[in-house]
Amino acid sequence: MADDKEMSAPVMDGNGTVTGHIISITIGGKNGEPKQVSLLIQLNFASVEMIWSFGLYEACKTVSYMAERVVGTGSFGIVFQAKCIETGETVAIKKVLQDRRYKNRELQLMRTMDHPNVVSLKHCFFSTTSQNELFLNLVMEYVPESMFRVLKHYSDANHKMPLIYVKLYTYQIFRGLAYMHSVAGVCHRDLKPQNVLVDPATHQVKICDFGSAKVLVRGEANISYICSRFYRAPELIFGATEYTTSIDIWSAGCVLAELLLGQPLFPGENAVGQLVEVIKVLGTPTREEIRCMNPNYNDFRFPQIKAHPWHKVFQKRMPPEAIDLTSRLLQYSPNLRCTALEACAHPFFDELREPNARLPNGRPLPPLLNFKQELSGASPDLISKLIPDHVKRQMGLQFFASYEGMTAEQRGEAIPLQADLDCVFHQAVFPTKLSPGSSVPGRGEILFVYMFGYARESET
Repeated sequence: MADDKEMSAPVMDGNGTVTGHIISITIGGKNGEPKQVSLLIQLNFASVEMIWSFGLYEACKTVSYMAERVVGTGSFGIVFQAKCIETGETVAIKKVLQDRRYKNRELQLMRTMDHPNVVSLKHCFFSTTSQNELFLNLVMEYVPESMFRVLKHYSDANHKMPLIYVKLYTYQIFRGLAYMHSVAGVCHRDLKPQNVLVDPATHQVKICDFGSAKVLVRGEANISYICSRFYRAPELIFGATEYTTSIDIWSAGCVLAELLLGQPLFPGENAVGQLVEVIKVLGTPTREEIRCMNPNYNDFRFPQIKAHPWHKVFQKRMPPEAIDLTSRLLQYSPNLRCTALEACAHPFFDELREPNARLPNGRPLPPLLNFKQELSGASPDLISKLIPDHVKRQMGLQFFASYEGMTAEQRGEAIPLQADLDCVFHQAVFPTKLSPGSSVPGRGEILFVYMFGYARESET
């Protein structure tokens, strides 16, 4: 594109209908400064209902975004920081080349997710170029920093990240994963500090970049060459194709260790070197552990190396709770790793559940205990660890139901739902949504229904 020259490209919806235009202007750099590209994206909607679905005010018929700067590039495409001209809201726009033959999995998954610790999708649009290339543009909430850059800030200053921030950030990662795994059914498959966003003002954390994410189906093969090397679970290195969401748990354990150490725990230079780095710490996996990782792997020729004690991996003053949690996450056998929700309930995070817990600057913590769908299928004991008594008293809520009279199968099917007037309850095998004061005809189990300032016991 020539300097100071304007180019216009159409914006299309999924049906190929032109719904707007992108105006691009390249401004030539002076005195050796780089050129800057200014994009004005105008989306024209035919109905007020569509505008409302994008969270804009009713009078607006056009949504215009001015791309202000590039915040990320890679094989996936490019990410812009942009501003909505009509509302002044800052957003992130991820532009990726779209194969016309397929639906975009990242778009499909992001449409299904809504959680405080998962970056939210506002809307999307397609655009074309003069070469007839089709691009998908994902318009997402903008979060200023990444965990990678925050960690680099401490590393460059030769400092370790304060433990309160390690707890705060990793807790929110696990909470986001708990939602993704148990509610949305999504495995991220590329969790790393670069894919975790941090708001430096509130210290709220959001998992981002679902370009590698997938809904895993039991019995369905998946590619094993996935996930960035330093954070790649050992079953992937062993070539497993029927893995589970526990590969995200391994990655999260690597992130936790990196925040504690100030550097990656397993910095392998290649796939083999990555396994060597893991063996240096965990020792040589047993035949049984290898079978758990990949039942089809038959080459057991490994040098016998003893595990390096975890307390020697970290500095002497490292809290034992931090070491214990790391050891529970970084297990060879995927089924022995704790779940994301179990990680949230670990004593390492007890400080975050204290009544007077605050940020170091005295400001309140970001929302951490407003659980809803993540508690699906959780045991009463686990829920009692996740929701401290002072929160129950403040909210006037009881968060766990009586499981008396239920079979183990029924307990597993009990799911927490959000009913009218923020009534929180557990529903055992009943699909009907309850309102406060209502009851469900059923098999005689006891169903407890609780709401703000209200609690009653009903026969079902």
